[in-house]
Amino acid sequence: MNTSISCRAVGKTYPTRTDDLVVLEEVNLSLGRGQAAAIMGPSGSGKSTLLNILGTLEPPTTGHVVIETQDPFSLSEPDLARFRNRHIGFIFQDHHLLPQCSAIENILLPALAQSSPKASGADEAAHTLLEAVGLDSRGDHLPGELSGGEKQRVAIARALINKPSIILADEPTGNLDSKNAAEIGELLCRLLEQESVTLLVVTHSERLASLFSTRYELIAGRLNQVGGS
Repeated sequence: MNTSISCRAVGKTYPTRTDDLVVLEEVNLSLGRGQAAAIMGPSGSGKSTLLNILGTLEPPTTGHVVIETQDPFSLSEPDLARFRNRHIGFIFQDHHLLPQCSAIENILLPALAQSSPKASGADEAAHTLLEAVGLDSRGDHLPGELSGGEKQRVAIARALINKPSIILADEPTGNLDSKNAAEIGELLCRLLEQESVTLLVVTHSERLASLFSTRYELIAGRLNQVGGS
């Protein structure tokens, strides 16, 4: 199995005035290409911090991270930004759509930063993704004209526009009611199976986590597998 995400003995510590705040300790995780997994845990357990490290948004204090055979933290800042844009798609609890841009324009934003040939044909790809998430008639609507579930569907399409190999989702159903949360969870699984990407979801929702055969629990900065092989 080709490994898409790997971290070994990853720790994260933040200095404070009185003492160091240890957020992650000796975290080990490995996901193969096309594998999907969920991480659960209470608030403050370090879930979002781990996702930020795996998303190359911040470096670990200790340990080693490999994303698609590359140590991302050995790259220069410009190269790291290009690497992140090419390989990783993000879905957040708060969709982070630009309010002045239409749904289709929001989907296209990551593609505009691409300088590779993959960026060509992005407009057609964006419309295809909009249709795939069930919003083909809403492309010209601004975020303020969309429901919470519709905004999150746009965010999912945006995460997929550059055909990343990895999707990282931080509480993607956290702001949705139970009906929309279930629909978004099922949509994520269906789309990502079609796209053959690696998916890691951080969630408080046992219902969402139950959709994945591989599950972990992060408590007090330590990660343990609780489901899957």
